[in-house]
Amino acid sequence: MTERRPEIFDQAAFADEAEVLDGVAVLADGEARPLAPARPAGALTPAVVQTVAVVGASIVAGAATLAMVQRRRTRRLARRRRRMIAPVLASRSFLVEVHVLGERGK
Repeated sequence: MTERRPEIFDQAAFADEAEVLDGVAVLADGEARPLAPARPAGALTPAVVQTVAVVGASIVAGAATLAMVQRRRTRRLARRRRRMIAPVLASRSFLVEVHVLGERGK
């Protein structure tokens, strides 16, 4: 088999052969139908309206969630304050590490 090299298209070679098209556009069904009315200037497309609605709903949902979390945190702190019997004078925390050792020599 011989290798066939791809031919390089040279547009300059076909410059003098211009293709002339002559025809009339025809609708597929043959009937004339009115075009869709143009939107007035400044009118929003349905996709833009839907996007704005989703963004607005997301902001409202986020604000409601934030308010709920804040209220819950405030109520939890108030409940903790009510449970205190005596005032806390100092608080310390310790890190405890426990090792379980096996028998030696095994």
